[in-house]
Amino acid sequence: MSDSPLSIQMLHDKILIKPAGAGERTTRAGILIPATAEVAKRLVWGEVVGVGQHVRSVKSGDRVLYSPDDQYEVEVGGDPYLVMRERDLQAVANDRSGGGTGLYL
Repeated sequence: MSDSPLSIQMLHDKILIKPAGAGERTTRAGILIPATAEVAKRLVWGEVVGVGQHVRSVKSGDRVLYSPDDQYEVEVGGDPYLVMRERDLQAVANDRSGGGTGLYL
């Protein structure tokens, strides 16, 4: 079963992701990089909002890192979401306050 707050049940190893705000970015130094700027391939962060029954590494609410090239976009209730396979994810963010090993992304 899915942990999705939406009325969608993901199947098999599929994951439903709400992409992080795309567009302009600001560097740590405060430099504004417009959305139209041409940059090398970048991985993107998003939030998992639904998982299929065969997904083992992530759960709803996790922040994940993925390639924008490995995605299918779908619109649900006017909001954009992405459908991906679990194996297409690059990383899962670890909560820094969780006490673990001190390693995080």
